[in-house]
Amino acid sequence: MRFNDKVVVITGACGEIGKCIVESFMNEGALVVACDINERALQAINDNKDFNDKIVITEKVDITNEKEVVLTIEKITRDFGRIDILVNNAGIVRDRVITEMTEKEWDDVLDVNLKGAFFFCKHVARQMLIDGKGKIVNISSRAYLGNPGQANYSSSKAGLIGLTKSLAKELGPAGINVNAIAPGLIETDMIISHPKYEKIKNIHIKLSPLKRLGKVTDVRDAVLFMSSEESSYITGEILHVTGGRMG
Repeated sequence: MRFNDKVVVITGACGEIGKCIVESFMNEGALVVACDINERALQAINDNKDFNDKIVITEKVDITNEKEVVLTIEKITRDFGRIDILVNNAGIVRDRVITEMTEKEWDDVLDVNLKGAFFFCKHVARQMLIDGKGKIVNISSRAYLGNPGQANYSSSKAGLIGLTKSLAKELGPAGINVNAIAPGLIETDMIISHPKYEKIKNIHIKLSPLKRLGKVTDVRDAVLFMSSEESSYITGEILHVTGGRMG
């Protein structure tokens, strides 16, 4: 198994993509620390009988609160001695055209999507620098190229690209790989329940060379690759999981 005994920290672990990533790392032998602010959803992970023979630890944490992040990272390193892989998956959307977007809608998205990733990178990197190795994978989005009605979300995901490239240069000499995944439209329950789902789907398929929406497993597979030794000579890159759609 590729991740046997690796300590993997995943934020946004209770969303549809997050849960898929958690399960896959566990199935490949990792010790997974699933972080999320949703305590009830974390308890559902704990109660999942399919996980009884796997090692998964759940941590409730508000990733926008640096003190909570510090305490979480300190607890993980105290209990397990190291962190091998960090996956910054947490993210929210608050879509609205710029002329109607509130300051809170802007701040909420930037705080979760960008500042939360910054906090985790900052404090996990300190441990990885001691160990002289590690993998950081940031989940950005094709939206970093810009989407109407998503000035806050697109800005946060573009910022995550900048963070990734900066940290790749800072941390690379210490043996730490930092990369980003930029998914396109992924067919999750949240997307399917959108009132304009069919219109959004048709536009994406029209613009995608592969003529389909992405699957949760497409994102998962990209994360696993960037977290594995198979990508040991890759850093500072953006892996687009978009079916070929760039614009």
